[in-house]
Amino acid sequence: MAYRANYAQVNVSAHLGPTEGALDVPWAEYVGDATAEFQFTVPTDRASDPYVGLQAFRVGEFGHEIRINGGSLGGFDVPPADGWQYWEDAITDAQLQEGTNTLRVHRDPTTDDSFAVNNVTVHWREPVE
Repeated sequence: MAYRANYAQVNVSAHLGPTEGALDVPWAEYVGDATAEFQFTVPTDRASDPYVGLQAFRVGEFGHEIRINGGSLGGFDVPPADGWQYWEDAITDAQLQEGTNTLRVHRDPTTDDSFAVNNVTVHWREPVE
């Protein structure tokens, strides 16, 4: 069976943290501990090998999560890094479904970490019919 790669890009543009003034990121909306729930579409019921790519700024702690359809990805979702980073993480504990899916970024509220997320891209393979 032949496969092709597909993806959905979600522009999050959010500042997560305990206080609004902790980062100078005027392009990002301050959201506190969690972003809004964003929707994206998967056009197949046979999506396989899914993973996310994430642009993040000034993540200081482990423990933050990306949730797909309410489920955590598994493992650590957003690792610490100075400045900008691009991070990829396999979707192992959550599932993609045909049609509308949701994505949400959650900050670990037990830390005082402030960070920003710009784009999140959800990737998967699908069979070519």
